[in-house]
Amino acid sequence: MEKLITFAVPCYNSAAYMDHCVETLLQGGDDIEIILVDDGSTKDDTPAICDRYEEQYPDIVRAIHQPNGGHGEGVNQGLRNARGIYYKVVDSDDWLDVDALHKVLDKLRQFVRDGKLVDLMVANYVYEHVEDHTQRPVNYRNVFPVGRVFGWKHTGRFRPGQYLLMHSVIYRTQVLRDCGLELPKHTFYVDNIFVYQPLPRVKNIYYMDVDLYRYFIGRADQSVNEQVMISRVDQQLRVTYHMIDAIDLRQVGRQERKLGKYMYNYLAIMMAISSIFLTMDGSPEALGKKTQLWEYLRTVDAGLYHRMKYFAIPAATNLPNASGRRLSIRLYRLAKKIYKFN
Repeated sequence: MEKLITFAVPCYNSAAYMDHCVETLLQGGDDIEIILVDDGSTKDDTPAICDRYEEQYPDIVRAIHQPNGGHGEGVNQGLRNARGIYYKVVDSDDWLDVDALHKVLDKLRQFVRDGKLVDLMVANYVYEHVEDHTQRPVNYRNVFPVGRVFGWKHTGRFRPGQYLLMHSVIYRTQVLRDCGLELPKHTFYVDNIFVYQPLPRVKNIYYMDVDLYRYFIGRADQSVNEQVMISRVDQQLRVTYHMIDAIDLRQVGRQERKLGKYMYNYLAIMMAISSIFLTMDGSPEALGKKTQLWEYLRTVDAGLYHRMKYFAIPAATNLPNASGRRLSIRLYRLAKKIYKFN
């Protein structure tokens, strides 16, 4: 039976907080599907909680248990089994605003009734900072027309800290399948691939100016914690290499100029993030990996390499010698304080 939307919820030892997530999703009604992907949880009652929800809501919830494969494999598993026309990932420690959810689902239902499906719906998200109990909404009013279907040529300029994240996107499921999306196993930060690789397949978009997704951030063990990111920099590199290989940016730019520019800037940020955390590591091995990353980009597209390394955001993460590296780190931490991105 086809559903309006599939919400995939990757769960790994999530018993302490996943109920809040699932309860907000259940408010969507009978035409939604929630796939709880238990990613080999062993330390708590996550598997039993998934099964309980499936038993209580058999027409809405499906529980899938898999050997541990990481967040990306949870997303993959949800996509393989999705029966929804649309697909959205909700992490088990996050949640959706219920009022906004109803508005989004009503609009998706209208698209289905009218037989005019959009490839991508975008909504706002809110950073919920646990450390200082503050909120920071991220909207796209300056980027996208509100309340109508549009294409890439109608988009405006993204500000720093305003890029599309997994939190803000709802893809038509077939778009994800058509682009061959398969996220790497045992790898954090694959959400960047999720919001990047399908974009050339997106032809029409709808932006709803509601604060839908609530992104819980600030736990010490969270994947975007600075020290955690340094320890997992090899996984960040894996994602960045994947993104370099996934898309021919020159071809995208020829077909959709504004989309090509956006994807170039997104990849530039990924190069900067990989570079800065390798710089923070500071070991000869890490600095060597940074050099290898940039040399790889040069072999793929020398022109792209020169534009990014010397004229884009990554230039600030590649300042020469030890004093330059220290300055790069200070600039990164200043940007983090201003934009509160982790």
